[in-house]
Amino acid sequence: MRHFTVIPVALVGCLALSACAKKPDETVERAFQEVNVVDENDLNDVMLTVADPNEAVSYFTRSTKQHPNRIDLQRGLALSLIRAKRNVEGVAAWKKVVGMSGANSEDKVALADAQIRVGEWAAAEKTLDSVPPTYETFKRYRLEGMVADANKEWTKADSYYETALGLTTKPAGVMNNWGYSKLSRGDFSGAERLFGQAIRQDPGLFTAKNNLVLARGAQRNYSLPVIPMDQVERAELLHTMALTAIKQGDVQTGEALLREAIDTHPQHFEEASRSLRAIENG
Repeated sequence: MRHFTVIPVALVGCLALSACAKKPDETVERAFQEVNVVDENDLNDVMLTVADPNEAVSYFTRSTKQHPNRIDLQRGLALSLIRAKRNVEGVAAWKKVVGMSGANSEDKVALADAQIRVGEWAAAEKTLDSVPPTYETFKRYRLEGMVADANKEWTKADSYYETALGLTTKPAGVMNNWGYSKLSRGDFSGAERLFGQAIRQDPGLFTAKNNLVLARGAQRNYSLPVIPMDQVERAELLHTMALTAIKQGDVQTGEALLREAIDTHPQHFEEASRSLRAIENG
């Protein structure tokens, strides 16, 4: 009888040991899976921030082929295409994201941004109209302002840009957009004020500097503003001022500004030289 009692106990012990033997393996496997997920997330972040945009496109293209239903990877591909300035492909990628389960308002705003980049203004407006009014972000209102500009709905544009300014800690870009809106509608002094504010917020924003010169030139003020600029920037801004003067019929002033731009540039300034030759040749 003792033998019958001992054998089952031994079997139970063996089974228990077998079960214990499996548990560490399973734990290790789960740990590796968790590490792989963390590593993948880190790699995705790197690809979306510091990696070369075209390398990121290749990475996310491979990843989406392996996991076509993962919306995070499809987003990564769409974002990478826009970073790589492959905007037409970016529109198609964002449309795919928006059509997937789990898509949100941020994805729709990103699609509208891509559509604006390729000049699809009506499509962008339709996309933004599909975003709930309760979704209030800087990017959404900046794009709304740009669409209103395209439609020459100036009152709406002013309202959207003003709202966008209240939703960001880096307002230089939207100030520049708003200033260009004012410039387009002939409010040159209002444009000059906004470009000046944009430069104060971001002294390195050359687009705002160039636009500021355009706004001053449109008022026949052909002196450069007192703003931070290096020698190359000064030469380029003088060139912009010169072309503005010539366009308005102030040819002699424009010619003098072109000569100053050529003398100011630390290297050969071909663009300004070509403009000057054109004037000299009548």
